[in-house]
Amino acid sequence: MTVVYPVVFTPLEEGGYLAYVPDLKINTHGEDLAQAILMARDAIGLMGIDMEDDKKPLPNPTRVDAVDHKSGEIVSLVDVDLAAYRRAHDMRTVRRNVTLPSYLNELGEKAGLNFSQVLQDGLRQRLGVQ
Repeated sequence: MTVVYPVVFTPLEEGGYLAYVPDLKINTHGEDLAQAILMARDAIGLMGIDMEDDKKPLPNPTRVDAVDHKSGEIVSLVDVDLAAYRRAHDMRTVRRNVTLPSYLNELGEKAGLNFSQVLQDGLRQRLGVQ
């Protein structure tokens, strides 16, 4: 699921930009505009998967022309593919018990297979996940 939110970029006197996502009420910053956009994308991604995990609905994005901002500030849309963000950043592991025929267990052990890796590879293939 891709989300798109408006972000207000405020130039800082000491250099760089403050990035504020009004719909999520989060701030971040970057040393330049490009980094501020990347940091905003990261903040939106982190907040988005956190809200998904907590089963909270993501807020609807405000229209760009309705975002409150001051003269000199830049309002731009920033998109985040939350599924891709989760794959790239959520490295938590969970323990699963699996049942398999004894002969497969013996063959796998003789072959020196990492059963956890085989299961992960199979799930990625079955689910079409990179």
